[in-house]
Amino acid sequence: MKLIASFFYIGFLKPAPGTWGSLAALPVAYAIILLGGFPLLLAATVLAFVLGLMATRKMTETGPDHDPSWIVIDEVVGQWIALFPVAYGAMMMSVEPLALYPGWISGFVLFRLFDIWKPWLVGKADARGDAMGVMLDDVIAGVFAALVSIALAALFHLVLM
Repeated sequence: MKLIASFFYIGFLKPAPGTWGSLAALPVAYAIILLGGFPLLLAATVLAFVLGLMATRKMTETGPDHDPSWIVIDEVVGQWIALFPVAYGAMMMSVEPLALYPGWISGFVLFRLFDIWKPWLVGKADARGDAMGVMLDDVIAGVFAALVSIALAALFHLVLM
C-alpha cells in the first residue's frame, strides 16, 4: 500500500513531495495518452483514485496524521484530471499530445496553485480530515485547473482569431 500511496516512493522526495508527485504524474500521463488517449487516461484516473483511497485509508488508519506529506497518489489523480482537456483535445484533433504544450503547463501550474491555495470546495474537502478528503481535495483542484485551462485556451483562441 505504501508503494501506491507514495506513487512508487516519489512521495519521499524532498522538498515539496506534492510537487514531486505532480511532476511524476506528467510523463506517466503522457505515456497513458499515447497508449490509449483520453479514454485510457480517464480509466487510469478512476483506478488510481480507487486504489489511492484504499491505500490512503490503510496508511492513515493508525497514525495521528490524516494526510502525511509522503502520500502523493492524490496529487497524481488531481494532476491527471487537470490534463483531461489536453488528452481530450489531442484525441479530437488527432494531434500529438505535446502539441498542446500550453495545456500541459497551465494544467500543472493551476493544479499546484489550487492544491496549495485550497479555495472554496478544495478547502472544504480537505477539512473532512479523512482519506476521502485527502483524495477529494485534489480531485476538485484538478477539476478547477482543467476548467481554468479550458477558459484560458478559449480566450487565447478568441484573441488570436
